[in-house]
Parts: sequence; structure tokens; C-alpha cells
Amino acid sequence: MNREVSTIMVGDKIIEYSVIGTGIPILMFHGGHSNCYEELGYADLVKEGFSVITPSRPGYGRTSKEIASNLFTTSKFYAKLLDYLGVDKIHIFAVSAGGPSGISFAAQFPERTLSLTLQSAVTREWLTKKDKEYRDAQIIFRPYVEKVTWKLISYLNNCFPTFTFKQFISSFSKLSSKDVMLQIDKDSIESIRRMNNHYRSRHGFLIDLIQVNELSPTTLQAVTCPTLIMHSKNDNAVPLEHAYFAHSQINQSELCLLDSWGHLIWLGDKAKEVNKKVVSFLNKE
Repeated sequence: MNREVSTIMVGDKIIEYSVIGTGIPILMFHGGHSNCYEELGYADLVKEGFSVITPSRPGYGRTSKEIASNLFTTSKFYAKLLDYLGVDKIHIFAVSAGGPSGISFAAQFPERTLSLTLQSAVTREWLTKKDKEYRDAQIIFRPYVEKVTWKLISYLNNCFPTFTFKQFISSFSKLSSKDVMLQIDKDSIESIRRMNNHYRSRHGFLIDLIQVNELSPTTLQAVTCPTLIMHSKNDNAVPLEHAYFAHSQINQSELCLLDSWGHLIWLGDKAKEVNKKVVSFLNKE
């Protein structure tokens, strides 16, 4: 895929972003540890006639961490990016820890939002100080440590891709390793290897853990556009309750529960089903 990566200045703040494709625009809010180089699920969207605009969220990539003072302030920066690109109305995708960003934008800019698609998305309180994962993240994903963490992960993943993936299965899926491997092919293992090579937490993931607590039911209730909520029944990274909660709060929402292997719904033997459902929803809207 031909990816154009650039930055813009908004005042003294930087927003890094990428654009793939030339069709109907989608504004993609990537998940945790990622950036504007994300690619999971992109190829199918571009093939179906969409272009994907992906800003590196605050603290990720080269985007200034200072634009993350709160979710609504950050949304205004994304609107400035769309102004710069000459995009008036947009489909919104919000993935995993990018859920609060997408929901906030759709709530704040209903006149610019054609639709909202939530995929494996965080929509309510997530990791807190009482959770082991939260405490671990404060150590291994804090700035100046996370670089070493991701270099080690990418090194192991490049040398032993299948072995490394198996070590992370319990983080992504409620299924046993044996059952997951029945659904995952070599192309999926390769996609995960590439994914880990561009992942960096920088300041971004710790910002995510703060911003998710800013998301209130009132914000979800303010979303008025048609909304597709997609979540795997076997997701062990973001509990299924997040999908149910969003569906209960967003008036024009459709809940699509998947029998896929886990959190990364763009991989495995149900990936085509995910793409087909997304394209059908976008074309309808």
C-alpha cells in the first residue's frame, strides 16, 4: 500500500498523520502502542474504494503529547487536521484504546461525522490502579523504558514469529492456544510480526490510561450518527462489556458480536466476515 506520511503544525503543536488510498475518507483512531503506520484491516478498505487518514494520537509517533489535555480539546486538533486536508465530512473508525478518541470526536462534531465504527473498542472504565496490567504498564511502557520493551518484543518476534505470538495469546483471547492456532494462518502471523516492528508506546499509552476515564455516558449519548459496534466474544484485552455498554448508550447503534479468535478481529479465519460487514455498513451510510 502506498502510504503518505506527513505532519502539520497547529499553533506550536505537531500532528503526524498518514493517508492511504484515494477514495471516500475514513478517519482512523488507532489502538494502543500504535501510530500512523498502522495497517491492520487497511488493505481491504482501500480495495473497496476508501481512503484512510490516520493521525498518530497524542504522545504516539511525532504527535505532540500536549494536545491531550482532555478528549474534547484533542478532538479540535483532529478537526484542524481535516480542515487542512480539505475534508468536510468523514467516517470515523475507533479501534481498541482509540475508542474514547473516536467517540469524543463523533459527539463533538456530529455535523462532520457520517458514521462511527467501534472495533474492539474501549468505551468505559478500563485498566485502573487496582489492575495488575495497569501497574505493569506504568513500568514497562513508561517513556525511556518502552523503547527497550518494544525492541525486545520485535527482536523475538522477528526471530520466532509463531512462538512469540503464542506467548501473547492469553492477552488477546479467552480461547486456549490450541483453539486460537486453528484459526490463525501464516499471513496473520506475518501481520503481527510487522505490527510489532512499528509499535512504540512513547508517552501515548500512559495518556490513554488517563483519557479513558474522561469518557462519560453523557459523551456516548451525544453520538447521533449511525454506529456499528464490532467486538469478538473471545476478546480478553477489552472485555465484551465495553461493546454492550456502548450499544446501551448510543441511540443509533448496531451491535455485531463476532465468533473470531480474539481482540485483533482483522486477523484469522473471520477477517473476511469483518470486512464484509464493515463495507456493507459504510456503503449504506
